[in-house]
Amino acid sequence: MPGFVLLVRDRADGDPAIRVGFTVTKKIGGAVVRNRMKRRFRALARELMPDGGLPGADHVLIGRAGGVERDFGLLRGELQKALLKVMRSDSPSPRRGEGRGEGARHSSALSDSEPPHPTLSPLGRGLDPDRSDSVGDDARR
Repeated sequence: MPGFVLLVRDRADGDPAIRVGFTVTKKIGGAVVRNRMKRRFRALARELMPDGGLPGADHVLIGRAGGVERDFGLLRGELQKALLKVMRSDSPSPRRGEGRGEGARHSSALSDSEPPHPTLSPLGRGLDPDRSDSVGDDARR
């Protein structure tokens, strides 16, 4: 199980900037643990997002339990895998009205008839780099 969930949503505003956000809940640990995890996410984003991120999209990394103890190289590989998965599911003409939000990117392995995950934010579907059938956080598992 990876140390994060990645949500990606096309803003469809014509701005090619790649925006990144991070969130780690109190369930993961105290302030020191949460801040350490966010620092690791920032370092990964600085390294991988300029080349691997989707232009014109918002990317949100949601920390999961075990992500702080995970080897940094392993986290890097998981984020690269998740970004590649997002890029593969990106079609030349964005699909409107799918998922939870206009222009949401998700894995092509997901069924279009699958109902949206009830606990996801309107930012889009989550991509768990280790599971092709994942649509978000641990609530469904």
